[in-house]
Amino acid sequence: MVKTIREAKLGKIELRLVEKDGRYFGVANGPNGYRVQVEGGTADEAWRLLHDEAGKGSANYFGFDGARARLLHFFPNGFHSAGYEDEERNYKVKAKTALDRGAPVEAAASGSGYGEPVLAAFRATNMLFRVEKARLQEAMRGPNADRFIRAAARFALGEGASALAEMEAALRPHEIAKWIVVTYLPFLWRPDAHMFLKPEVTKDFAERVGHTYAARYEPRLDIGVYDSLLDLAARTETEIAELEPRDRIDLQSFIWVVGDYKEGQQEPRP
Repeated sequence: MVKTIREAKLGKIELRLVEKDGRYFGVANGPNGYRVQVEGGTADEAWRLLHDEAGKGSANYFGFDGARARLLHFFPNGFHSAGYEDEERNYKVKAKTALDRGAPVEAAASGSGYGEPVLAAFRATNMLFRVEKARLQEAMRGPNADRFIRAAARFALGEGASALAEMEAALRPHEIAKWIVVTYLPFLWRPDAHMFLKPEVTKDFAERVGHTYAARYEPRLDIGVYDSLLDLAARTETEIAELEPRDRIDLQSFIWVVGDYKEGQQEPRP
C-alpha cells in the first residue's frame, strides 16, 4: 500500500513523498514528461534528495556552482573584494556593532527600555522596506516594545518556537508580524547562528540551488520555516566554504547578490 506523506510544488514541478512497505520514495513530475524518482532511508532524506534532483529540472536552476560564479562575476575577489565590503558588508557590521553597544543581547533578553537603540538598528540598514520602518517606530515607542525586544533576544539565544510566538503577538497590533522583521535582530546579534529572511529573494535562491526551502516557505511565522532557512544556510556554508565566508552576514549578502543583482545595473567591483 502506498501512502502519500507530503506534497509541494517547486515552480512548475510537482513533488510527492510516499511510503511503501516501510520504504520512502520521492517523485517529481513536471512539464514535457519530466519525471524523477529517488529513495531515501528516512522520509526527511528522501524529501531532501527529491529536491536536490527536482531542482535541476527548474528553469531557474544553476546550482551552487552557478551561484558561486555569479558572486565572483560581480566581486572577483569574493567576500574579500573591496567593492563587496563597501556595498554589502560594512554597513551591516556597523549596525551590529551599534546594536551590541546599545542593546546587548543578554541584557535585552530580560531588561527594558531598549526601544530607541533597537529602532536605530532597524533604521541603520536598507534591509527593510520603508513601510516596515515606519510601523516599527510606532512599535518600538509603544507598550509592546519591551515584549518584542525580550522575545527577539531570547530567540537569538536559542529559545525557538515560544520566543517566535511572543514576537508575533507583540508585532501583530502594528501589522508587522513578518519574517523580515522577526529575523532582523537575531541575525544582527548572532550572525554566527541566525539568518535574516527576506522571503522572495531567499526563495528564488533556494530554487536556483535546489533546496527544500523553496517549497517549505510560507508567510506564517512557523518555526519549521525558520529551521528550513537555517538548513539552507548550513548547506550554503558547506558548498561555498572555499570562498571563506566569515559569518552569515556574508551568507545573506551572497543570497542577495545571487538572487537580486542584475546585469547592467551593477558593475564588477574588485
